[in-house]
Amino acid sequence: MLSRSVSWLRRLARDRRGNVAVIFAFASIPILAFVGAAIDYSIAVRTQTKIEAALDTALLLATSKGELPPTKTAAQAQADAITMFTAQLATFGVGTQTSTITVTDSTTGRTATGSATSVVPTTFMKILGFNSLTVNGSSQAVVNLPLYIDFYLLLDNTPSMGVGATTSDISRLQSLTTNGSEGSCAFACHNIYTDSSQRTVDSNTYYNIAKNNGVTMRIDVLRTATQGLMTYAQNTENANNLSNQFRMAIYTFGASCTTSPQQPSQIQSLTSNLTTAAASASAIDLMTIPYQNYNSDQCTDFDNILTGTNGMNSVIPTPGPGTSSSPQKWLFLVTDGVADAYYPTHVANNTPTGDCSQSSPGGGRCQEPLTVADCTTIKNRGVNIAVIYTTYLQLPSNGWYMSWIDPFNPGPWGPSPNSKIAQNLQSCANSGFYFEVSADGDISTAMNKLFQKVVSNAHLAM
Repeated sequence: MLSRSVSWLRRLARDRRGNVAVIFAFASIPILAFVGAAIDYSIAVRTQTKIEAALDTALLLATSKGELPPTKTAAQAQADAITMFTAQLATFGVGTQTSTITVTDSTTGRTATGSATSVVPTTFMKILGFNSLTVNGSSQAVVNLPLYIDFYLLLDNTPSMGVGATTSDISRLQSLTTNGSEGSCAFACHNIYTDSSQRTVDSNTYYNIAKNNGVTMRIDVLRTATQGLMTYAQNTENANNLSNQFRMAIYTFGASCTTSPQQPSQIQSLTSNLTTAAASASAIDLMTIPYQNYNSDQCTDFDNILTGTNGMNSVIPTPGPGTSSSPQKWLFLVTDGVADAYYPTHVANNTPTGDCSQSSPGGGRCQEPLTVADCTTIKNRGVNIAVIYTTYLQLPSNGWYMSWIDPFNPGPWGPSPNSKIAQNLQSCANSGFYFEVSADGDISTAMNKLFQKVVSNAHLAM
């Protein structure tokens, strides 16, 4: 019996007359379900792709130049993005159950986010009991907001800026001055010209000697560089397709050494008209002094210029985050960095006391590097400072220089890491915004580089 059963099973296994059809009938149901599921799933994926494409388009619109301040607020950009998203979905023939688009402005710029959900009905998957598929799409776009910045230029126009602009100018002015002991004035002395009323009548002032003989002084280069900065800023603004992004104000250390206490002299009030600012910059010139050695040459009072009652700290209003309605504030200081002022409470018996960091010739006169505390007071208000140091040129053959300036500005003569002047000015500036220009250096290039660095590194500071 066992043998007959085995034989019957073998015949059944070899029989092909009906089992294939039966097996296929059973297998066709899951096969069709899987194929149909793939078709339904591909339709759902295409729907998700269309939703995300619509979101991408909408969010890119919200972060485009035309939607940024001051043209559009975040709320207006968000409304425009929603309108665009709806129009895109209509074009694609896609509907959504829920959708959200949010546009916000923050300390890092503008962020636009969006998400949407759609329910896609199925066809084949209904066999398996799935009547629909839910798909989700999301997208995000981020852009830096344009920065609005007010620049306050404070330019050293004290007589020491009458130094020759280049080594050849220095040599030229030396050769033109007949008094050998005063030839060093070609480097940086405080009697290079007299009161403005005497400029045309006294041809023997070093100022007129330089002017009449084609000698370029450092003040001349500073004037040209300031005018060039206005053009550079205007071109940058135009490239950003914005108006009134940058405003400029121009001040010098004073029109005359006779002003007491010393205070900044306005060349151009804060303006967004950079063409006007460039024209105003043509008035930049050395401050006047009534006569040689007037007031013992005490014409560089950083304390009052920076933080005095009418100093730059009071001139510059409270800074903002960098929006069109509340710009950031930057002080651009261009100077050779040596104070020479009457500080009777700072000096006693030729010994440095109080705020005067160096010994003095006496009589209350203080010669020292710029006091960093003045800069700190300004920066503590949120005002940023950029500094261009026009190297205070060493005079090893000059007895006065060697007695009173060399102790804080030692050789080798030229830019020196041992210079207390350079160290203090670097500490005055915001980190990374200090630039030294030596005798043959280019002040214009330095100004433009610092400006570009400010613009490229700035961010909203709400």
